Amino acid sequence: MRRKEFLKYLAGGAVMLAAGHLPEEVVAATKGRGLRFGVVTDSHFASREKSGTRYYADSREKMRQAIAEFNRSKLDFIIELGDMKDMSVDGSALLTLGYLDEIESIFKSFNGPSYHVLGNHDMDCITKEEFLAHTTNTPRTSGRAHYSFAAKGFRCVVLDANFNPDGEPYARGNFDWRSATIPASQLEWLEEELAKHRQQPTLIFIHQMLDSFSTVSRNLCVDNADEVRAILERHKQVRAVFQGHHHPGHCSRHKGIDYITFNGMIEQSFPQHNSYAIVEITPEGDILIEGKVDCPDRVIRRGR
Repeated sequence: MRRKEFLKYLAGGAVMLAAGHLPEEVVAATKGRGLRFGVVTDSHFASREKSGTRYYADSREKMRQAIAEFNRSKLDFIIELGDMKDMSVDGSALLTLGYLDEIESIFKSFNGPSYHVLGNHDMDCITKEEFLAHTTNTPRTSGRAHYSFAAKGFRCVVLDANFNPDGEPYARGNFDWRSATIPASQLEWLEEELAKHRQQPTLIFIHQMLDSFSTVSRNLCVDNADEVRAILERHKQVRAVFQGHHHPGHCSRHKGIDYITFNGMIEQSFPQHNSYAIVEITPEGDILIEGKVDCPDRVIRRGR
């Protein structure tokens, strides 16, 4: 089966494999040639009892497992795609900031550059300013909710869709999670940023989803996703969008851009369950996702 999957990869197919490992031939043929980074999303850490399939407290050890593997894997950076923490049952900002400090200390134990994307739950009972003050990106991007950085010849752009339709930023639960907007000022910044770096292959990172054209519920997508995609599609160097928010994960493609949503770490109990991934973008623009535990592997050939 692995040999067959590898041949399909070489022939230009896009396949999703069961969680575990990419075909050995794929790893051997590409490892170290492109950009490699680690991804976690939706850890929702809090010291509270589980609720349904969400095991809040287990995300502590899940994150430890992910960072330990990332540290063994010679990555260019790691990034978390939002909803890093949840809140206390009584909505205490003080307790919630304590949860954030605890999970951030584990995330920051990675021996290399690390970055954050803001998710809606990150502002459930605190403000963006408080979240940013209790987390640290690699220098020059710290303290920012949307920003860009360079890594191994790639431009990486982080977006923040945590705004109400009137442009008011999410803060202390003043929002409906089903409505997220990227304001005009950030759209202008995005257009300028892409125009300024036309020669760099570009990756977009966001919490809520932009593939509203696909089968996912519009409640999971940015309200003005069509407007955001129109900007991305005007700039042919944009290769892919990496997203969180939808815990089961998802994958779609539109006008040559792949939209990849990673499985949420919070789901189910540790140690039987976890979800994180190592992503490699090859010089040819192919995307190899080595999923860990419950996260599926994906081999996505570039296609325009």
